[in-house]
Amino acid sequence: MKAVFCISAALALAMTGGCAAGDGRIRALVVTGHNNHNWQYTSRMHADTLEATGRFKVDITDAPGSVLGDPAKVTTYQVVILDYNDLGAPRRWGQPAETVFIEAVRNGLGVVSVHAANNSFSGWKEYEQMVGLLWREGTGHGRFHEFEVRTVDASHPVFAGLPAASRTTDELYHKLVNSQNVPYRLLASAMSSTESGGTGKDEPMAFTLDFGKGRVFHTPLGHVWTGDEGSKISVTTPIFRALLTRGAEWAATGSVSLPAEWSDVRTHNTLTSEEEAAGWQLLFDGKKPPSFRGWKKDSLPSRWKFDDGTLRLTKGEGEGGDICTLEEYADFEFALDWKVAPGGNSGVMYRATEDKNYPWETGPEMQILDNARHPDGKKPKTSAGSLYDLKECGVDVARPAGEWNSARVVVRGTRIEHYLNGFKVLEIDTASDEYKKRHAESKWPGMPDYNTRSKGRIALQDHGDEVAFRNIKVRRIER
Repeated sequence: MKAVFCISAALALAMTGGCAAGDGRIRALVVTGHNNHNWQYTSRMHADTLEATGRFKVDITDAPGSVLGDPAKVTTYQVVILDYNDLGAPRRWGQPAETVFIEAVRNGLGVVSVHAANNSFSGWKEYEQMVGLLWREGTGHGRFHEFEVRTVDASHPVFAGLPAASRTTDELYHKLVNSQNVPYRLLASAMSSTESGGTGKDEPMAFTLDFGKGRVFHTPLGHVWTGDEGSKISVTTPIFRALLTRGAEWAATGSVSLPAEWSDVRTHNTLTSEEEAAGWQLLFDGKKPPSFRGWKKDSLPSRWKFDDGTLRLTKGEGEGGDICTLEEYADFEFALDWKVAPGGNSGVMYRATEDKNYPWETGPEMQILDNARHPDGKKPKTSAGSLYDLKECGVDVARPAGEWNSARVVVRGTRIEHYLNGFKVLEIDTASDEYKKRHAESKWPGMPDYNTRSKGRIALQDHGDEVAFRNIKVRRIER
């Protein structure tokens, strides 16, 4: 009891609504790392959605016990977003994390519970009191489908100014259980239609409650199943993004200043002072012509545009074709954000040399793709993030068409690494037996110069589909 009292006392002294970032942004922590849903995708998407508003500075922990167990760390945050559950394995956070977290919320730490976080920790009384409505015996859902979220309480700051009804596509939980009989304030509901496999009744889609001094915002929306490309849109709909960001701001501060319509207000196409010090070079500033030209050409083809802060390939009349960097690179890191049109296909090829007609004759490719609509998305070795036709993307984090993906390629000697949306999704040594086996089983043995160059240009592919890029930068690695 003495240890618990000391933690509680320390948190009570430290918690004054958490500490805002030095620039005034709300400090937020996304708690994830285990879930019977696709937490790798949703956690990073939630963080990007929050940070894009300019209102939040977000950290992510995939190991909640290590962060939540440290009162000094917990008290630096104003709100925690729960994207974690223990289904499939008994993954409690343990002590002191559970005590520190509960006491921090009692002392004013805000909480946002998203979708399957309400499945968690059956029998943990304090957690059940804090989350309110839970997935327990008797709870269920119908099929993933489009439905209407209707405002119940427009006077609450989270819903002030939002439409009376908004469409979303999601999984609609029904018969959530209030096991601890906690009072809550219902903000929005949705009809769980019998046609979709539901109850034929209105079910809660957003509500708030108090846990000590802590404000809790809960939405059961946000279902994304691993391996199910179609469900990834649930956390990108306008109503979900509005609820996540406005709910987090309210949980952290008690008020909402964000506009009803979510938008990305961040500054792009710049380098931080740390990146400059590390040797990064910006290849496109969003205004001037990028440091690219047409493959085996002197200038940028006319269908590649750069007048709106993005470098984008358009359809229509004019000259297209692959483009490449002005300089060659041996060992390097190359990073960019990409967004592809529905059904679209493109790629980043590297160490490509212009003694051949096309970059892919010499350069390996990191695939860019709309996995949900393009046939290549059904094959792991040709899906987004893969080393094309050689090695699959190892983590299911590619985002839907129309959403920005953050990608990075690291090449050192014979070693290749691909990163996508915050995760290393593959690595391979091209001198290894594994690579030789994969190469023999691929389409590349018929092209003897493929991946034989130790230095070359980085190319962006024209595959006939619209694609956009931003935040394009490169750093040479000296050996």
